[in-house]
Amino acid sequence: MIIPILYSYRRCPYAIRARMALRYSQIDVEIREISLRNKPSHMVEVSPKGTVPVLVLTDGKVIEQSLDIIDWAFSQSDPSDLRLTCCPDKRKKADDLITENDGYFKSALDRYKYADRFPEMSKETYRDQGVHYLERLESELSRSSFLCGNQLSVADIAIFPFVRQFAAVDETWFNNSNYLNLRTWLDFHLRSELFLQIMQKNPTYMG
Repeated sequence: MIIPILYSYRRCPYAIRARMALRYSQIDVEIREISLRNKPSHMVEVSPKGTVPVLVLTDGKVIEQSLDIIDWAFSQSDPSDLRLTCCPDKRKKADDLITENDGYFKSALDRYKYADRFPEMSKETYRDQGVHYLERLESELSRSSFLCGNQLSVADIAIFPFVRQFAAVDETWFNNSNYLNLRTWLDFHLRSELFLQIMQKNPTYMG
């Protein structure tokens, strides 16, 4: 049986959220784990941007952005309405949170994680830039179990991998922070069956 192909990199937060969405929607895909130093020629051919995730559908259509992969997966199956189609206000909140995550928070995360590449400021300064976003998430989670209410939504899946990466830069600092609700939320996702399933190791694709 021919199934879609997903070019992925296990630890990439963009690829993680794409895999989570595909697994949630119960869409079978052939996961091709890439080496960043030796990217498969077929992947670069169908997606010259050269970054993961890349989803190649059975009809040859290529979806190159993680949020577009999430939208496509949910359009196939979304039994719990993670897209929040029945709640326009919550959907707008989700979109706003994701936009902030993919914008300035990701920029702060990159500088915090690779501070030696950005010597203009200290690692702590870059961390403080990202903390502004963490404070917003903490505020949202002080009112509900998830970012847009008491049920899992697209916002949680799209944002969690980046908070995971931020927390891992200095686990001692994060674990001793005042973000109790955020830490509880992160721990829930780290222990979730959905996350554990999509983090299973695959051999590097050499095709």
